[in-house]
Amino acid sequence: MPIGVPKVPFLNPNPDPEPDSAVEEIDSMEEKATWIDLYNRLYRQRLIFLGKNLEEEIANNIVGLMIHLNIEDPFWTQSLFINCLGGLLIPGLAIYDTIGFVRPDVQTVCMGIAASMASLILLGGTDTRRGAFPHGRVMIHQPRMVDFEDRTPEVGLEGQVFLHLRNTVVQIYMQRTNKPAWVIIVDLERDTFMSATEARTYGIIDDVFISEDEYEDEE
Repeated sequence: MPIGVPKVPFLNPNPDPEPDSAVEEIDSMEEKATWIDLYNRLYRQRLIFLGKNLEEEIANNIVGLMIHLNIEDPFWTQSLFINCLGGLLIPGLAIYDTIGFVRPDVQTVCMGIAASMASLILLGGTDTRRGAFPHGRVMIHQPRMVDFEDRTPEVGLEGQVFLHLRNTVVQIYMQRTNKPAWVIIVDLERDTFMSATEARTYGIIDDVFISEDEYEDEE
């Protein structure tokens, strides 16, 4: 049984002179096709995946990929699929800011769960392009303090920085959901879980994608 990321064929899009027959065309395509890992192939279609806990390495990879795809084609919509339990605050904000920085629209889609900082990234997609699959779940709560552990000995400074970032997160939820501050603060005080439909009502997403046709209609 295969282990790891599967490989799929990829055909170089650069056209060669037209072949003399259908057989020659098939042979030519097989010769030009190369086998690459599945996610590398999907990246070429602007389909990006966040499927691990948010840490510096995964955030840097996604940020770098989004900027690279922006340079390649600043008008081709990027889609970020999220199945993540959350993670560190700073890496999450890095992805959130990059979504707003690149020129293409960024469609965010929750598949499985978008919890903690992953819900903020889901929220950060381009307006009208934030969605979830029918059984997707969203969870919001307070940002984690672990970002600052062992990084500064000054407890007072650490607290000030964390409070500033906490207020930043509250402001983001307020602006993107149009909810008043007291609602956001209360809901962040505990683990608040939502179904896809509830997340749409709350303002975190815009649509629930029932079928591929509905998803493609958003493109």
